Amino acid sequence: MATTLWEWGSRERGRSVSGERWRRGATVAGALLAALAVLAGAFGAHALRDRLNPAALTLFETAARYQMYHALGLLVASQLLMQRPPLLRATCACFLTGIVLFSGSLYVLALTGRSWLGAITPFGGVAFLAGWAGVALGSIRRPAQTT
Repeated sequence: MATTLWEWGSRERGRSVSGERWRRGATVAGALLAALAVLAGAFGAHALRDRLNPAALTLFETAARYQMYHALGLLVASQLLMQRPPLLRATCACFLTGIVLFSGSLYVLALTGRSWLGAITPFGGVAFLAGWAGVALGSIRRPAQTT
């Protein structure tokens, strides 16, 4: 049976995973990714400054900056969307996918010079936009009433 994006990660050993568990996981992931962005920024500013050309260093710094923005977005989503687990899962998946595709491709491009990786970067940007749309949607729609 195919799994939709809304169902992705919602079952564990036959049990439904609560929105609270997703919220905690997204909070931890956001905090760890933010810490890694700080490390990447420091690494780029100190260890790579003399090893990369200015264009590659700019790419690396952009990757770290966008990783931080979207790690913070993951933290925001984890708090705002607590009462909407399906939307939370989709939003968090978008931010995580965006970090891997956008920042990841820029990190590797800056370090290796593999220009074909630039073709992957826009897909990460689209994932970031979808994540922010999820935050907006979760912020304006009222949660479903439970009876």
